[in-house]
Amino acid sequence: MNIRYPEIAICGLSCRLCPHYHTEGKSRCGGCKTESRTCAGCPFITCALKKKGVEFCWDCEDHEACEKWARHRKAGKTADSFKCYQTLEDDIAFVLKNSTEAFENLQKKRESLLNEMLAEFNEGRSKSYYCIAATVMEIGELEQALAEAKKNSAGLPIKERAGVLHALLDDVARQRNYLLKLRK
Repeated sequence: MNIRYPEIAICGLSCRLCPHYHTEGKSRCGGCKTESRTCAGCPFITCALKKKGVEFCWDCEDHEACEKWARHRKAGKTADSFKCYQTLEDDIAFVLKNSTEAFENLQKKRESLLNEMLAEFNEGRSKSYYCIAATVMEIGELEQALAEAKKNSAGLPIKERAGVLHALLDDVARQRNYLLKLRK
Protein backbone atom coordinates (compact mmCIF):
# COMPACT_ATOMS: atom_id res chain seq x y z
CA MET A 1 0.00 0.00 0.00
CA ASN A 2 1.24 3.48 -0.82
CA ILE A 3 1.34 5.63 2.34
CA ARG A 4 1.11 9.28 1.32
CA TYR A 5 0.90 10.89 4.77
CA PRO A 6 2.98 8.93 7.29
CA GLU A 7 2.76 11.64 9.98
CA ILE A 8 -1.04 11.72 10.08
CA ALA A 9 -2.49 8.87 12.10
CA ILE A 10 -5.13 6.61 10.61
CA CYS A 11 -7.72 7.92 13.08
CA GLY A 12 -6.94 11.60 12.45
CA LEU A 13 -4.36 12.52 15.09
CA SER A 14 -1.26 14.45 14.06
CA CYS A 15 1.86 12.38 14.75
CA ARG A 16 3.95 15.53 14.18
CA LEU A 17 2.65 17.01 17.45
CA CYS A 18 3.12 13.93 19.61
CA PRO A 19 5.79 13.84 22.34
CA HIS A 20 6.85 10.33 21.25
CA TYR A 21 7.51 11.63 17.73
CA HIS A 22 9.89 14.21 19.22
CA THR A 23 11.82 11.74 21.37
CA GLU A 24 15.40 10.70 20.70
CA GLY A 25 16.43 7.06 20.92
CA LYS A 26 14.66 3.70 20.80
CA SER A 27 11.36 4.96 22.18
CA ARG A 28 10.94 7.45 19.31
CA CYS A 29 7.82 6.83 17.26
CA GLY A 30 8.05 7.81 13.61
CA GLY A 31 4.29 7.83 13.20
CA CYS A 32 1.40 5.39 13.30
CA LYS A 33 2.13 4.01 9.86
CA THR A 34 5.78 3.12 10.42
CA GLU A 35 6.77 -0.54 10.42
CA SER A 36 7.24 -0.67 14.20
CA ARG A 37 3.77 0.78 14.83
CA THR A 38 1.94 -1.30 12.24
CA CYS A 39 3.02 -4.37 14.20
CA ALA A 40 1.30 -2.97 17.31
CA GLY A 41 -2.24 -3.84 18.28
CA CYS A 42 -3.97 -0.63 17.20
CA PRO A 43 -7.49 -1.46 16.00
CA PHE A 44 -7.36 1.29 13.37
CA ILE A 45 -4.14 -0.06 11.88
CA THR A 46 -5.67 -3.54 11.75
CA CYS A 47 -8.94 -2.39 10.23
CA ALA A 48 -7.93 0.42 7.84
CA LEU A 49 -4.46 -0.55 6.68
CA LYS A 50 -4.47 -4.31 6.96
CA LYS A 51 -8.09 -5.30 6.25
CA LYS A 52 -9.48 -2.51 4.08
CA GLY A 53 -6.34 -1.10 2.45
CA VAL A 54 -7.13 2.55 3.19
CA GLU A 55 -4.80 5.07 4.76
CA PHE A 56 -7.37 6.84 6.94
CA CYS A 57 -10.63 5.97 8.64
CA TRP A 58 -12.36 8.71 6.61
CA ASP A 59 -11.29 6.96 3.40
CA CYS A 60 -13.30 3.87 4.35
CA GLU A 61 -16.72 3.54 2.76
CA ASP A 62 -18.09 2.55 6.19
CA HIS A 63 -16.58 5.47 8.15
CA GLU A 64 -19.88 7.18 8.94
CA ALA A 65 -21.32 4.01 10.50
CA CYS A 66 -18.11 2.80 12.18
CA GLU A 67 -18.81 2.40 15.90
CA LYS A 68 -15.14 1.87 16.78
CA TRP A 69 -14.07 5.17 15.20
CA ALA A 70 -17.11 6.95 16.68
CA ARG A 71 -16.21 5.70 20.19
CA HIS A 72 -12.60 6.82 19.68
CA ARG A 73 -13.68 10.30 18.62
CA LYS A 74 -16.22 10.54 21.45
CA ALA A 75 -13.58 9.53 24.02
CA GLY A 76 -11.25 12.13 22.53
CA LYS A 77 -13.71 14.86 23.49
CA THR A 78 -13.05 14.32 27.20
CA ALA A 79 -9.76 12.43 27.63
CA ASP A 80 -6.27 12.09 26.20
CA SER A 81 -3.65 9.39 26.30
CA PHE A 82 0.02 10.40 26.01
CA LYS A 83 -1.08 12.57 23.04
CA CYS A 84 -3.52 15.49 23.07
CA TYR A 85 -6.90 14.59 21.52
CA GLN A 86 -8.58 17.96 22.14
CA THR A 87 -8.72 18.95 18.46
CA LEU A 88 -9.40 15.51 16.94
CA GLU A 89 -12.99 16.21 15.88
CA ASP A 90 -12.14 19.64 14.46
CA ASP A 91 -9.14 18.18 12.63
CA ILE A 92 -11.26 15.45 11.04
CA ALA A 93 -13.88 18.03 10.03
CA PHE A 94 -11.11 20.16 8.50
CA VAL A 95 -9.81 17.21 6.45
CA LEU A 96 -13.30 16.29 5.23
CA LYS A 97 -14.02 19.89 4.24
CA ASN A 98 -10.62 20.78 2.75
CA SER A 99 -8.25 17.88 2.13
CA THR A 100 -5.66 15.71 3.80
CA GLU A 101 -2.97 17.71 2.00
CA ALA A 102 -4.27 20.99 3.44
CA PHE A 103 -4.28 19.42 6.91
CA GLU A 104 -0.73 18.12 6.39
CA ASN A 105 0.44 21.62 5.46
CA LEU A 106 -1.06 23.06 8.65
CA GLN A 107 0.53 20.32 10.73
CA LYS A 108 3.94 21.04 9.18
CA LYS A 109 3.58 24.69 10.25
CA ARG A 110 2.54 23.65 13.76
CA GLU A 111 5.47 21.23 13.94
CA SER A 112 7.85 23.97 12.85
CA LEU A 113 6.64 26.16 15.72
CA LEU A 114 6.85 23.21 18.11
CA ASN A 115 10.43 22.52 17.02
CA GLU A 116 11.26 26.15 17.68
CA MET A 117 9.78 25.94 21.18
CA LEU A 118 11.66 22.72 21.89
CA ALA A 119 14.97 24.04 20.55
CA GLU A 120 14.90 27.41 22.27
CA PHE A 121 12.70 27.03 25.36
CA ASN A 122 12.73 23.42 26.54
CA GLU A 123 14.47 23.09 29.90
CA GLY A 124 13.95 19.34 29.77
CA ARG A 125 10.49 19.25 31.29
CA SER A 126 8.26 21.03 28.79
CA LYS A 127 8.03 18.77 25.74
CA SER A 128 4.48 17.51 26.40
CA TYR A 129 3.32 21.00 27.36
CA TYR A 130 4.69 22.47 24.11
CA CYS A 131 3.17 19.60 22.10
CA ILE A 132 -0.25 20.38 23.58
CA ALA A 133 0.16 24.12 22.96
CA ALA A 134 1.14 23.44 19.34
CA THR A 135 -1.97 21.26 18.99
CA VAL A 136 -4.65 23.47 20.56
CA MET A 137 -3.53 27.06 20.00
CA GLU A 138 -3.98 29.05 16.82
CA ILE A 139 -0.86 29.39 14.68
CA GLY A 140 -0.86 33.18 15.00
CA GLU A 141 -1.07 32.91 18.79
CA LEU A 142 1.91 30.56 18.84
CA GLU A 143 3.93 32.82 16.54
CA GLN A 144 3.18 35.88 18.65
CA ALA A 145 4.04 34.13 21.92
CA LEU A 146 7.31 32.83 20.48
CA ALA A 147 8.32 36.25 19.15
CA GLU A 148 7.54 37.91 22.48
CA ALA A 149 9.30 35.18 24.46
CA LYS A 150 12.43 35.55 22.35
CA LYS A 151 12.41 39.29 22.89
CA ASN A 152 11.72 39.08 26.64
CA SER A 153 14.11 36.24 27.45
CA ALA A 154 17.22 37.09 25.47
CA GLY A 155 20.32 36.23 27.50
CA LEU A 156 18.44 34.37 30.24
CA PRO A 157 19.28 30.81 31.31
CA ILE A 158 17.13 28.12 29.70
CA LYS A 159 14.96 27.52 32.78
CA GLU A 160 14.04 31.20 32.92
CA ARG A 161 13.52 31.30 29.13
CA ALA A 162 11.08 28.41 29.49
CA GLY A 163 9.28 30.28 32.27
CA VAL A 164 8.83 33.32 30.02
CA LEU A 165 7.26 31.25 27.23
CA HIS A 166 5.11 29.27 29.68
CA ALA A 167 3.74 32.51 31.15
CA LEU A 168 2.86 33.84 27.69
CA LEU A 169 1.22 30.61 26.57
CA ASP A 170 -0.64 30.27 29.88
CA ASP A 171 -1.94 33.84 29.51
CA VAL A 172 -3.34 33.12 26.04
CA ALA A 173 -4.78 29.83 27.32
CA ARG A 174 -6.59 31.62 30.17
CA GLN A 175 -8.04 34.21 27.80
CA ARG A 176 -9.16 31.66 25.20
CA ASN A 177 -10.09 28.78 27.57
CA TYR A 178 -7.45 26.42 26.18
CA LEU A 179 -6.37 23.49 28.33
CA LEU A 180 -2.60 23.04 28.13
CA LYS A 181 -2.40 19.73 29.93
CA LEU A 182 -3.48 16.19 29.18
CA ARG A 183 -6.98 15.25 30.30
CA LYS A 184 -6.93 11.96 32.22
